[in-house]
Amino acid sequence: MQIVSIPTHPYTDQNPGTSGLRKKVTVFQQPDYLENFVQAIFDSLEDYSGKTLVLGGDGRYFNRPAIQTIIKMAAANGFGELIIGQGGLLSTPAASNLIRKNKAFGGLILSASHNPGGRDEDFGIKYNVSNGGPAPESHTDAFYKRSLTISSYKIAEIEDTDIDRIGSRHIENFKITVIDPVADYAELMQSIFDFGLLKQSIGSGFITLLFDAMHAITGPYAKRILVDMLGATPDSVINAEPLEDFGGHHPDPNLAHAQELAARMFSPTAPTLGAASDGDGDRNMITGSNIFVTPSDSLAIMAANARLIPAYAYGLSGVARSMPTSQAVDRVAASYNIPCYETPTGWKFFGNLLDAGKITLCGEESFGTGSNHVREKDGLWAVLFWLNLIARKRQSVADIVHEHWRKFGRDIYSRHDYEAIESSVANSIVERLRSQLPELPSQAFGEFIVKYADEFSYEDPVDGSVSKNQGIRIGFENGSRIIFRLSGTGTVGATLRIYLEKFEVDASSHDQDAQVSLSELIKLAEQLCEVKKRTGRTEPTVIT
Repeated sequence: MQIVSIPTHPYTDQNPGTSGLRKKVTVFQQPDYLENFVQAIFDSLEDYSGKTLVLGGDGRYFNRPAIQTIIKMAAANGFGELIIGQGGLLSTPAASNLIRKNKAFGGLILSASHNPGGRDEDFGIKYNVSNGGPAPESHTDAFYKRSLTISSYKIAEIEDTDIDRIGSRHIENFKITVIDPVADYAELMQSIFDFGLLKQSIGSGFITLLFDAMHAITGPYAKRILVDMLGATPDSVINAEPLEDFGGHHPDPNLAHAQELAARMFSPTAPTLGAASDGDGDRNMITGSNIFVTPSDSLAIMAANARLIPAYAYGLSGVARSMPTSQAVDRVAASYNIPCYETPTGWKFFGNLLDAGKITLCGEESFGTGSNHVREKDGLWAVLFWLNLIARKRQSVADIVHEHWRKFGRDIYSRHDYEAIESSVANSIVERLRSQLPELPSQAFGEFIVKYADEFSYEDPVDGSVSKNQGIRIGFENGSRIIFRLSGTGTVGATLRIYLEKFEVDASSHDQDAQVSLSELIKLAEQLCEVKKRTGRTEPTVIT
């Protein structure tokens, strides 16, 4: 195996965001751009010679050529084995499981998650560490630092690998293993949920379902598990074939983008459960007949009912949520007397808590929930969790949600996204908010009296690391909140996310439309940040 060193020059824009490096495909196609970042990762790691690396992605445009490049670079840099999903496909939670099951050194996941795919759209790459979770900031900072000084990369002069044929091949001391991307994940799901009960409930017609794979990675997983193993009808899984451009759609599982699913679920012929997942399979949307379950409520309901699931029958050690996620799960934790942790946005912050056994379930308002079974959020796992709940409780989705609200109250919640804001304008909005923080406490805005106003900082209770500037929080005496945060998952400009939350104990208020109930908070948010005034926009890009 001939190994060559290729001279290169640094790019200055390879700073990973909250979940890896995401750029337009055309950026990754620049000479040596992908190679530089991969080499920067390898150069920043230690003691991986002869070790195993997991590799796969969501099948978006540029996935296959990128995998061929990474295979050759992994061989040149001294890895002992690559485990690759057939066709270069691996959902993000499946990749996390493979890293953990095979005790791999780590993994490279090629995805831009819920971002659009295609020749002119987005691509991404992130590194996951040996626990199966996303690389922590200490790693990603090192990757970026190395990318600024890189002068060469190593690559092996070997033929392209047939990644469509399952099996192993050796090139000297380097082993390439192509596996069924679904089998290990399906086995894991069987160990968590009551597949016998689910098969009976689906077979009897008590549960009907509709899963929208959005032409993304979860199609093969959903077909194998929901149809082949649990007996759902083949038409229960729609848009099941992974496509490089996701069929021209935006693979983001929300009511705005999963329109085909939403139309069915808010119709007289809606099935029992409707669900969708995103580009790389780590997010989920849960709906029932004529009801949408917010991700915040979904996490809280899972926590409240976890004992009904075989894998969690002995209870939860604790729960965690990202700071912008609603406080609904906090109320469950308080009722059950278990710890609840508030972390910054980014799944990597849950990793230490999971590894230390401090939590069992965790979630983010951005349609992500998960548990200690892997170290990523997991879309299809969440769908199976809800199916198992319905089968055990013998209730509809709406009944489960309303029962939860009656017991714990309702955190009426919504997120308003203003996408692709010019960076200078976005930064000016944040500076305006920061400047108001000292004066806000005790101020009254109608029924909303400010209890606290700060910029969220997080000290990890396991390793003591501190993460600052994680979003601006304004909390009110009545339990309501407004959160402002610039997102790190886009590839153009900046996205301002505004999170709005109002707590209602009174059951008569539980069926209110969220946007109506939150109208005063929406006006107050604009008064504080002036996003419409400063951008000239009249409404958010997306409301979820």
